[in-house]
Amino acid sequence: MTLAAVGLGANLGNAARTLRDAIDALDNVAGTRLLRASRLYRTPAWGVTDQPDFVNAVAVVDTTLSARDLLDVLLAIERDAGRVRIEGERWGPRILDLDLLLHGDAIIDEPGLRLPHPHLHERAFALLPLLEAWPDAGIPGIGPARECAGVMAADGIEPLP
Repeated sequence: MTLAAVGLGANLGNAARTLRDAIDALDNVAGTRLLRASRLYRTPAWGVTDQPDFVNAVAVVDTTLSARDLLDVLLAIERDAGRVRIEGERWGPRILDLDLLLHGDAIIDEPGLRLPHPHLHERAFALLPLLEAWPDAGIPGIGPARECAGVMAADGIEPLP
């Protein structure tokens, strides 16, 4: 079994409900057990800022799946939620976005799969929920996630009630 962290985000429709449904879907993946999920956080849009705020969370799972197989499952959960990926579109509005942030201590750089997530250590909207769900998480090749979060601003990121 391998510990893995999945980042969840959405800003279209009922984003909070969509994230809760996606967390439930993760808990039903064969060979994978949901260990913990963070609270939901409202976060300002990042990258393309002229769009609704996002709702973000992180789920930590224990899995027998390879990183590639787990990523394929995440993409299927996105599709089931109605997500249509458009080639070249980045940081725009979305009904559901699932990112494989960490898969054990794997460092992978291949087409369609980079681990750890290449911007994890730069994004408070991912680090704050990650640390809530997995307080001692480490980012392979970078260091403790807590140290990364400690040096960045978290302006506008707030837990939902």
